[in-house]
Amino acid sequence: MSIFHSLGPSLPQIPDNLTLPQFLLDKHPLDFLDRTRKDIDAFNLQLRDDLGLDCGSLIEEDTGRQLRFSEMKERSDALARALKAKFGSLLLGPDQSQRSFTVSIFSPNHLYYTTCIWATHRLGGIVSPMSSTSTVSELGYQLKLIKSSLMFVHEDCLSVALEAISNAGLTGIPIIVIESSRNDLYTVDQLVDLGNLLPPYPELHLSPGEAKEKIAFLSFSSGTTGMPKAVMLSHYNIICNIIQMAAFHRVFDSSIERDEQRFRPGDVGSCAVPIYHIYGLTLNLHFPLFARMNVVISRKFDFEVWLKSIEEYRISHIWIVPPQAILFCKHPAVKSAKLSSLRYCMIAGAPASAELCRQFQEVFPGIEFGQGFGMTETSPVATLFPLSERVGKIGSVGQLVSGTLAKIVRPDGKLATYGEAGELLLKGGQIALGYYGNKEATRETFVDGWLKTGDVAIIHPDGSLNIVDRLKEFLKVKGFQVAPPELEGHLLSHPYIADAAVIGIPDEYAGQLPRAYIVLHPDKASAVREDADMEKKIRSLVFNYVSEAKARYKWLDGGICFVNAIPKSPTGKILRRVLREVAKKEIMGGEVAKSRL
Repeated sequence: MSIFHSLGPSLPQIPDNLTLPQFLLDKHPLDFLDRTRKDIDAFNLQLRDDLGLDCGSLIEEDTGRQLRFSEMKERSDALARALKAKFGSLLLGPDQSQRSFTVSIFSPNHLYYTTCIWATHRLGGIVSPMSSTSTVSELGYQLKLIKSSLMFVHEDCLSVALEAISNAGLTGIPIIVIESSRNDLYTVDQLVDLGNLLPPYPELHLSPGEAKEKIAFLSFSSGTTGMPKAVMLSHYNIICNIIQMAAFHRVFDSSIERDEQRFRPGDVGSCAVPIYHIYGLTLNLHFPLFARMNVVISRKFDFEVWLKSIEEYRISHIWIVPPQAILFCKHPAVKSAKLSSLRYCMIAGAPASAELCRQFQEVFPGIEFGQGFGMTETSPVATLFPLSERVGKIGSVGQLVSGTLAKIVRPDGKLATYGEAGELLLKGGQIALGYYGNKEATRETFVDGWLKTGDVAIIHPDGSLNIVDRLKEFLKVKGFQVAPPELEGHLLSHPYIADAAVIGIPDEYAGQLPRAYIVLHPDKASAVREDADMEKKIRSLVFNYVSEAKARYKWLDGGICFVNAIPKSPTGKILRRVLREVAKKEIMGGEVAKSRL
């Protein structure tokens, strides 16, 4: 077989004329699923009102503060009115007719995240969520790339935001603070209060097909090489991915006995991964809200606090990354934790080993558990473990979600059949538009409607898919992408360093850790050879040079090795496979970060 199709339920028609808040807030969720009158009547009783806006909420983990779905709608609408009144000329142009501008959100997870997103979308804007751990230089690079017009910034991130704006020469960008006692900047609450006093305005309405091209999010991903790329995700992409998951899981299907339904209105999910990451944005936030679940928002992940929250809020569903799964298996606090409310867990963000999955099953023998696979470029879901499997097939990342096609291209360029390995290519309504401002990378990755994932995969006759290798060179550290060329470029700007290469080394907790192989300039190399204290000093200087400029997960925790030369091909390409073999021998021999000069 050349083209592989999803074995899941068929995909309903996806609306192509709605923005994300119109889809979530202005329509009944069953309008978008092929459900019977019986389904509608049964679930309307649970949803309790015409649109189900009184079923489902966001809950702040550390305070218990709650925003019901109906309140989120009211607040985002009010914020949109206030933004238009206060910043309309800047965002919408002098005649208020501009249909595209970009707003950044620079904040840890917060109860107001959806309010900021949906208010921006109501006005026709694009949202770019940014990591709250970004450094000044990283944030400045991203703001300049996407040409941000306005920022929502949490008070804890304000100093970094102000310095990044100044350094990037972007002074004049309005900042709205998410929770603050400052008097010199507008807060979200102040603007919501203002918006409640303002009259309605003509909302943006899309023509048929326009949602497929209208950008909803610019989400940053490392792509295959180089600096982070801004992935263009349309309203249609996100809406499609939500409906794909709902169809695949048969959400709101009353023909399934209640005890067998994987997602039910009123269930409680946990958002313990960053919302700026597409995994948090779609799976942990928008999909459970569509399913009319309650979502507990963890501002900052603390495992012991999280365990108590699972008990306190009776959390039933968690979407996690492998490091969190390891904590469940090995942290001593798990033994005394009361976790009986958990019914469902999915691991994604990075591959989980078969051994880790087995250990997790031993801790939670009764819950539905499996893996999924996706990328920022797939909005992000491409595979999930099916409803027919209470426990996903060990080693598999599940099956293609509804409405998704795949093909496997062998190294010889021919299409693979079942059981043959090759690069995984994907097609479906969830596939991104491309990379913002980077036509070359878009042409390389998005080819004739297919997304080249850079992952080597095998598909089996039962529909299960295994990821067996990576063609891409980026690392996965705690589920986050790290592009070696980004770190290499930074290292090469250090006056002591003549050449550098970065690879990932395996780590049980983080998945991978960055390790740098460094060629020093001759005078420094000579000093390091002759003086052990100087070697220690320079290694510390190099480590700090990265840690002071890059986010925590990009630090060189895998070690720093001083070498005479970086292995390269005749064309100058770094031979990372050679370095990986060197690292493997070092680790096996206990020679971590040993210099060879």
